Amino acid sequence: MKYLITFLVSMVPIVELRGAIPIGVAKFGINWWIAVPLCMIGNIIPVPFIFFFARRILEWGKDKPVIGKFFSWCLEKGHHGGEKLQAKAGKGMFWALLLFVGIPLPGTGAWTGTLAASMLDLDFKKSIIAVCCGVALAALIITIATLLGFQIFIMAK
Repeated sequence: MKYLITFLVSMVPIVELRGAIPIGVAKFGINWWIAVPLCMIGNIIPVPFIFFFARRILEWGKDKPVIGKFFSWCLEKGHHGGEKLQAKAGKGMFWALLLFVGIPLPGTGAWTGTLAASMLDLDFKKSIIAVCCGVALAALIITIATLLGFQIFIMAK
């Protein structure tokens, strides 16, 4: 059950593997070498669906009661993230997308990066490769931070 929960948490927008790796390793005691690929796969699975369908679904639902405000917020976030990314990247969009997804800051990640790539009508294959590499970079950073934090916690006892 702990593996399934860790896997599913890595698929949740905003939380993604940034929350799932620490949950799996620190909370559930899963070995990091098992938790990391599990979370990476969980984080990457939604990416093609987001690229092809999220914008259409969000645009369809933006004027609907109940869901309209949230869908509009998601569209604004995707547009804003895409514009910001494009303004900073210029011709280096692949690297910008990779770093946007890979550096674990609030509001960045595979979901937002993929939505931004879709909003900008970027090439699917290049976008997916950049997002997957970004997920690997985020996993590396979060794993190191989790392991260092876990070691400090153990030493403090």
